[in-house]
Amino acid sequence: MVTTADQAPDGLKSLKIVVTDPIISRFEDQLKVDGGTHQWDMAAAWTPDRRLDALAGADVVVCSSLGPAEAEAAGRVRLVHVTGAGYDKISFPHLLPSALVANTFHHARPIAEHVLMVTLMLSRNVAAADRDVRQGQWRTIATDRDVPFHPVLADLTLGLVGLGSIGAEVARVAGALGMKVRAVRRNPAATLPPGVRLDWVGGNHELHGLLAASDVVVVTVPLDSGTEGMIGAAELSAMKPSAFLINVARGPVVDQAALYAALKERRIAGAGLDVWWGSPVDGVIPPAELPFASLQNTVLTPHHSGHARTTFERRAADIAANIGLLARGGELVNLVPRPVPAAGPVPST
Repeated sequence: MVTTADQAPDGLKSLKIVVTDPIISRFEDQLKVDGGTHQWDMAAAWTPDRRLDALAGADVVVCSSLGPAEAEAAGRVRLVHVTGAGYDKISFPHLLPSALVANTFHHARPIAEHVLMVTLMLSRNVAAADRDVRQGQWRTIATDRDVPFHPVLADLTLGLVGLGSIGAEVARVAGALGMKVRAVRRNPAATLPPGVRLDWVGGNHELHGLLAASDVVVVTVPLDSGTEGMIGAAELSAMKPSAFLINVARGPVVDQAALYAALKERRIAGAGLDVWWGSPVDGVIPPAELPFASLQNTVLTPHHSGHARTTFERRAADIAANIGLLARGGELVNLVPRPVPAAGPVPST
């Protein structure tokens, strides 16, 4: 067995790497080829006890989450590489202060395409039309005066709540299709991302103005103490009755009860939800306390908007590249900020 004290055939220091994320494990061959000759423990399907034993000797942990017990068990880890952008499921207080934490992205384009797909589905009543046809009904503007004409994208204004990598890509794609794009962000004076052209940009304190002017509101901000509940009853009331809300950020950015009421009472026209407020039950029931599935003015997806194959191929390449840099003593990329405790790991309680 190769240990960190040994040298790999290419002369680099060999590492023990424990991979616990089941999705990135499907790209095992790419990780091993690009990441170099190391000891790889593909531990996603292992029992908790066996995984803890493996973590005890790990130099690198590749994971989507690392709870307190696992973080404490990784007593010699040098790098925790998250397999996506979010690192809110890493138990930093229980992790070695010296451990580096990195993340990876590549989900902006598929999420932007999802946003445009949902916009078209909502604005053209695709779900309702599909149900009608399956039930033997043929309802069009030619057969039913109550069927509305639908708009083209160039007739619509898209309002972005947040202008990070996802928001910027939504802006590029929507703008290329002729939509008018507005946004609010923490620092409205900051330089716009490359290729992004906006009709208007304001600060977060101007959120209500953005909501009132938008036909489609897209939520892309990260979840933190400042954004939790950012879209509540007052914000939904500021939206047009004809407007749609699409959330591809995190569920708790939007107040669940307020959104359900606004949809049920048709105070907004509809919503696309790809993110939720908890974990699913047996992978089947959408993780919400309220029955969004009973509402016909919704498009509901299981947090899969970024799940293009290219997303994970590029993430695997990023992870492998950082492992190679670690083995060579190089400077890692995509390191994330973390609190540094005054002493060692926090003991379990």
